[in-house]
Amino acid sequence: MTSQSSLAKEDSRPNGPGDPQSGGAGTGGDGLGSNDSDGLKAGLKNRHLSMIAIGGVIGAGLFVGSGSGIAAAGPAILISYALVGTMVVLVMRMLGEMAAARPASGSFSTYADQALGRWAGFSIGWLYWFFWVVVLAVEATAGAVILNGWIPAVPQWGWALIVMVVLTATNLVSVGSYGEFEFWFAGIKVVAIGAFVVVGLLAVFGVLPGSDNPGDGLAHLTDAGGFFPKGAGAILTGVLMVVFSFMGSEIVTLAAGESEDPQKAVTKATNSVIWRIGVFYLGSIFVVLTLLPWNDKSITEDGSYVAALNSIGIPHAGQVMNVIVLTAVLSCLNSGLYTASRMAFSLGQRGDAPKAFARTTSRGVPQTAILGSVVFGFLAVWFNYQWKDTVFDFLLNSSGAVALFVWLMICFTQLRMRGMILRESPEKLVVKMWLFPYLTWATIAMISFVLCYMLTDAANRKQLLLSLLVAAIVVAISLVREKMRPRVTDAP
Repeated sequence: MTSQSSLAKEDSRPNGPGDPQSGGAGTGGDGLGSNDSDGLKAGLKNRHLSMIAIGGVIGAGLFVGSGSGIAAAGPAILISYALVGTMVVLVMRMLGEMAAARPASGSFSTYADQALGRWAGFSIGWLYWFFWVVVLAVEATAGAVILNGWIPAVPQWGWALIVMVVLTATNLVSVGSYGEFEFWFAGIKVVAIGAFVVVGLLAVFGVLPGSDNPGDGLAHLTDAGGFFPKGAGAILTGVLMVVFSFMGSEIVTLAAGESEDPQKAVTKATNSVIWRIGVFYLGSIFVVLTLLPWNDKSITEDGSYVAALNSIGIPHAGQVMNVIVLTAVLSCLNSGLYTASRMAFSLGQRGDAPKAFARTTSRGVPQTAILGSVVFGFLAVWFNYQWKDTVFDFLLNSSGAVALFVWLMICFTQLRMRGMILRESPEKLVVKMWLFPYLTWATIAMISFVLCYMLTDAANRKQLLLSLLVAAIVVAISLVREKMRPRVTDAP
């Protein structure tokens, strides 16, 4: 195993101790696992990383958004999930290759900086940060709606504030606190989905004792207009509806930098992503589609999972799912704050954000980066209540396609990074992208196709155009900064 101190040295830029990117003690460098107050500490345990890796692919979107996808594509939504899942597996393989060889707190933003140039690391880092701080507002509001339904005496905005404050405090204590909260949040999601799949399959084949569902086997996949009731083209519509529910699988590569053995953690997470997506996404949606006809009104009215549980006869299915969805929301909020702050920390290290973002407390916590991220999150929550259809709508739409931009940047970065790793430290290429470079280019083509197809879909066109506008602004800022940066010349 490569020591943390040598990793910090390797990932820093060789610009000298006075440069903000040099990784020196004053800025925190890429001080993964540092034992002083100038870098992150290795506070995440193996069990934390394992659960973050497993739970990272299970977002609230899987629970609350799958019903719309089923209504749009019918049973063929399984193909949509499979296509997007394959794309995510390939992207994660590329990211795993780079992260296992060069663990860094900024993950793909740091790699883009090294492989493609300062503009790339700056742009994708800030876009990713922007995406997650907007997610903070979305998830805080979603959690507040559920909590307000249970305890209406506290207004929605009050619950949103409470949730944000509690999870901010958790992240400020230590990275171990984040890991412990996420371990239990993700654990509940994993157990819930696992139980749903097992119980559902037993009911599907008529062997669940006391089930109210007759158990028709695989009949519901074709008995309501066939497997493609909306036509084969609906698969692409389904792709657009489910693609964003996969965002978050890359979080483990950022968190790995604060673990005791980053290389092992990344390798394990990368190798397990196939079964995680297979079980949690394809498995659970398959259960829904085999328990009920795809056009059953309860799927869209009650939600796909609640409808499936009701068909079996599970008492209080709606409240059970509310607890699980709230857990998923809190998990996403917790991880969003962590992810945004670590990206801000990495940008601060490289001189692409205020230097204060790169400073850490004695506990190895990037306090300023956390507070800076949560302040924007609080503002976004306020916008959601004050100007939901204007300001917040713009924030939501202008960050919507960032997931695809991030995945695309990972692909192009890996094309360049593979050669750099082979030249500098080939022994660290312990995770390899399959059929390189052919599958990398195939993934680029897949993501590009999805982006282009968004332009033909009225519901997604605005989101893509606004996201492109914000991306263009960020790239322009990065290029202007680079041009205005004073050139460093060697002394005569």
